[in-house]
Amino acid sequence: MFAASAQYAREVIHAFNEQGFAALDPKWSGGRPARFGPPVRETVCRIAKTPPQELGRPFTTWSLSKLVEYLAERKKINISAESVRKILRDAGIRWQATKTWKASKDPDFAQKMARVLDLYDHPPGDGRVICVDEFGPLNLQPRPGRGWFPTGRPARLRATFNRTGGVRHMFAALDLATGQMFYRFRDRKRWQEFLGFLKQLRDRFPAGKLYIVCDNFSPHKKTEVATWCQANGIELVFTPSNASWLNWIEVEFTALRYFTLDGSDYPSHTAQENAIASYVRWRNKRAQPKRHFAIDSKICRPDYLPNVA
Repeated sequence: MFAASAQYAREVIHAFNEQGFAALDPKWSGGRPARFGPPVRETVCRIAKTPPQELGRPFTTWSLSKLVEYLAERKKINISAESVRKILRDAGIRWQATKTWKASKDPDFAQKMARVLDLYDHPPGDGRVICVDEFGPLNLQPRPGRGWFPTGRPARLRATFNRTGGVRHMFAALDLATGQMFYRFRDRKRWQEFLGFLKQLRDRFPAGKLYIVCDNFSPHKKTEVATWCQANGIELVFTPSNASWLNWIEVEFTALRYFTLDGSDYPSHTAQENAIASYVRWRNKRAQPKRHFAIDSKICRPDYLPNVA
């Protein structure tokens, strides 16, 4: 019935006579024990996360072979590159590109951040919160991107170092109450153009106060801009210096760049602006009110330090 040999049946009977039902537990050992214990694994991870130059090596990053060599020479740990890779993988350490972070040294960082986050979390009843910023400069150049292509046959873009088409700038606003974006293209981004864009926003939303979240770009702080805003029910709420990530519209710019510029090579500014306009219209049809900024992010904690990445 079980396709077993007679000898195996004898062994099962003898084991049951000696141990009873405990003999039915197979007691699998789990295979070969790990060759490298927790101390070795901790050492491998610690060395991998330490910049090589701090350990006297003349390079800025580790390769698996260099890491193996260092461990054998300095730590007397003879281990293969594959074992190092598995240890790092099990510890959640991945080969990743470094990223930049510009810390804010604004002395009023906490106060400004609290003001912006409060507007996001508790929109005032006497008006609406709008995030404003400039996107660009928009020049005419082939831009690398990603897409789905047959293996070994990706799309090709021309290579050029001559960009004679000039640049354009996009003024954009994100209305948190509806989640919709509004924009204007201009040749320059001086205070005159910024003020003109604010006037258009005021015309679009004639009732109630406008709370405009923006960065510390000098045209935003021009006296003429501040005077007009004060006279027309607009409050400019500035993010801390070097903290543009507090401006909610930056998230939309990331998507805008990804879906309209990456992998493109527009022949003219008109074609480029039409593509951006088409995407914004498509996006606005699916827009939802913006709520819950930076959910579970460390920046929302009271003990967040602005100078720590």
